[in-house]
Amino acid sequence: MKFIIKTIMRATAALAIAGVMTCGQAAIAQNLPGSGKTIRFAQSDSLGANYVTAQIVMAALKEMGYDVKLSTINTTLFFQAAAQGDLDVASDINFPQREPGYLKVEKQAMAIGDGMIVGGGINGYLIDKKTADANNITSLEQMKDPKIAALFGKKGKADLINCDPGWSCGDVVDFQLEKFQLKDTINSVRGKYEALMVEAVARVKRGEPAFFYAWSPSWVNNALVPGKDVVWLPTPFDALPPSVPNKGSAEVKGVTGCAGGADPCRMAMASWNWISVANREFIAANPQVKILLEEMKFPLATWSEWEHTINEKGGSTSQINKLADSWISDNKEQFKQWVAAASKATN
Repeated sequence: MKFIIKTIMRATAALAIAGVMTCGQAAIAQNLPGSGKTIRFAQSDSLGANYVTAQIVMAALKEMGYDVKLSTINTTLFFQAAAQGDLDVASDINFPQREPGYLKVEKQAMAIGDGMIVGGGINGYLIDKKTADANNITSLEQMKDPKIAALFGKKGKADLINCDPGWSCGDVVDFQLEKFQLKDTINSVRGKYEALMVEAVARVKRGEPAFFYAWSPSWVNNALVPGKDVVWLPTPFDALPPSVPNKGSAEVKGVTGCAGGADPCRMAMASWNWISVANREFIAANPQVKILLEEMKFPLATWSEWEHTINEKGGSTSQINKLADSWISDNKEQFKQWVAAASKATN
């Protein structure tokens, strides 16, 4: 009889403990703002360091209890899907270049935060430092001189590596060449940018002239370091096509490697950034996601390192995941702070 009583007591205690654990787990689940919810997360179809940050964002959302479904989609199509409520959020929308498309769906979608890159990114024109120093080239306007332009091409015209056909940055460059009266001396080369830049990098490494348009952070500015291998050429004045909103002056302070040591350095446009965009109804129901996206930012140097690694080792899913996991492992406290701050938000 004693044995039976003890067995019953043990079983009762075990059930009580299990009950406490179940209640505790339920309480924890209730404290997770995303418990029982699914987020339809999108990333653009343009591979880069934005894919790494997308993985980090999704990891944070999962920590908050959300089930996350990832889609890769063209930004224009994302705007339509977000407006219709078919997708919830993306964290890699390039502003201001993609802002015209966003403004068309602003009633249904909202921009969140001031960007994933601390301080924002820059766009502009670069030449190799060797040629710049040898010929005292300190501005894009000097390319009006056929003798200067001829250093970077043939028959008195410089070959400028421009963006891919269809990319809005290429439209900005073509517009500026017209406004700066440089079309007679500069030939805009719009092909497959990545392939063209591989050859440009090789030329600079061989000590030969190179002239190209680029942005930072990118793998280009990791392979060709401004101030060491290349220099940014300041533009003569601000000029953007009507399709690209002008957010402030193109004069950017503290640009490393600006030709002639100019500071501020007038770039092709004002600083750009990866902005998050989400469906308004989704954010109204999930204010925690808004807080998270506002909090998350990464240094420009970190972005450049990711871009360089992706270019050197490829952008496979395993490589992207490895970069994201490595960052989270090395920055556990920062990651936890972001998740904690977001989880405290209330509906």
